Amino acid sequence: MKHLLLAAALSFSMLSAHAADANYNVVPLPKSVVMVKGQPFNLTSATTIVYEGTNPEMKRNARFLSEYIQQSTGIKTTLLDKRDKKAAAIVLVINPKVQGDEAYRLTVNNKQVTIAASTPAGVFYGIQTLRKSLPVQTNGADITLPAVDIADAPRFGYRGMMLDCGRHFFPVSFVKKFIDILAMHNMNVFHWHLTEDQGWRLEIKSHPELTAKSSMRSGTVIGHNATVDDSIPHGGFYTQQEARDIVEYARQRHITVIPEIDMPGHTLAALAAYPELGCTGGPYEVGHRWGVYKDVLCLGKESTYKFVQDVIDEVVDIFPAKYFHIGGDESPTVMWEKCPNCLQKAKDENTDIKHLQQYFTNRIEKYLNSKGKSIIGWDEILEGKINQSATIMSWRGVEPGLKAAKQGHDVIMTPSSHVYFDHYQAKETKHEPDAIGGCSPVEKVYSYEPLPETLDAEAKNRIKGVQANLWTEYIPFTTQAEYMVLPRMAALAEVQWTPAGQKNFDNFSKRALRLSDLYDRYGYVYARHLWKEKAIPTSALW
Repeated sequence: MKHLLLAAALSFSMLSAHAADANYNVVPLPKSVVMVKGQPFNLTSATTIVYEGTNPEMKRNARFLSEYIQQSTGIKTTLLDKRDKKAAAIVLVINPKVQGDEAYRLTVNNKQVTIAASTPAGVFYGIQTLRKSLPVQTNGADITLPAVDIADAPRFGYRGMMLDCGRHFFPVSFVKKFIDILAMHNMNVFHWHLTEDQGWRLEIKSHPELTAKSSMRSGTVIGHNATVDDSIPHGGFYTQQEARDIVEYARQRHITVIPEIDMPGHTLAALAAYPELGCTGGPYEVGHRWGVYKDVLCLGKESTYKFVQDVIDEVVDIFPAKYFHIGGDESPTVMWEKCPNCLQKAKDENTDIKHLQQYFTNRIEKYLNSKGKSIIGWDEILEGKINQSATIMSWRGVEPGLKAAKQGHDVIMTPSSHVYFDHYQAKETKHEPDAIGGCSPVEKVYSYEPLPETLDAEAKNRIKGVQANLWTEYIPFTTQAEYMVLPRMAALAEVQWTPAGQKNFDNFSKRALRLSDLYDRYGYVYARHLWKEKAIPTSALW
């Protein structure tokens, strides 16, 4: 590993000397980058991008690469479905010998650039590496790509990012932009948080009041749960067609969209439209403040299960992902303890009120299994006896995830200590946008190690990946959302993709600085604490 880091450091210093040279010190750092002897490849307006065969995914990959090159360098390329041996070309190839569904091989010599993989997804990640290696310019000047052999594959199969659209609604255009940012950082899962106490965001045709009433709140608390409310209506929802469009947009970029419909807690917005689903019958109001509400779905009424199943029926038809996220977090039992229906249900199921959610979770899991889906839930669902088939998302630190792995559950690590991007990015918050609290700077995100040495090999195999979450209680603006994830998403990408032995924060900071030039090219809003040369003068803030 040491020789790879040395080679990366040497190539960084050599290649950055020429503005028109490519630089393979990208984020995330590939598994192996070997500079080889030979003349470089010249990328010019005469370069063609070749996708051999009739695979539509490969044709789309070629189009993406052409667009990326033009956006970042100003160079226009031509797409061909068959190689012209006389022309300098970037060739995209399906090669079954490349092992790993998302692995790729990127080679450069003076005649051509080749990106080979066993799947279109692998080719796509090779394209991301090539894209990020190019200098950012606008004049369309020729670019030199030094001869290289890159062999790469991700460390984890699940590389996710969650966007909470329940607390604050974001337009379709931004959701697609968010997906584009995920693709740039080699992520393959978009976890879409769609329902909350403060708003229901997905059209359910069998229950139209969810969009007519539950999608809009009449005001929002000002600041950190002050007693003052802004009295400004806030809301919005995604039609089923819009959701399908987003799913397809993500699929084309080799990203799976996992929907989250939180249950049985965080359902106050749904109760506002259908009060009969609560223990008291209401009245209820879509939430204005943040935190945990005591009013949740009544688990003693069969009508509740009918409602949940109706919602599931429509959601699974929109989202083809294997997984369905049921939430399961922060569901107080106080209303169940007073509810005759819930008390009777607990008695009928030979359990107690404190574990009634276990019955609910297992029943809903069976229904989702009948639809060909597997459930993911926040780590609270471990508090009851649940089936091993449930995947656990560990957010209350790392211990719940380690416990779940030892119990035989698949686990996604997303501890709030390191990868909650609603935390501040700096200790000095005077010039920072509002956040929920805490401090998770880029270096802390980068330091996270998902596979502690204390875990045995079998338990380590159960940890399928890593995800960061952007909760939006205090993030009403799209520009603020971008700021909160960038460049922390770059650090996360390296945790998800790069072998642990190759990680080095100082080296990462230099590579991330180059990546920030691409952020600038796309007009992304991002935090600049890592780099003095990109810091905004304090005088400019006033």
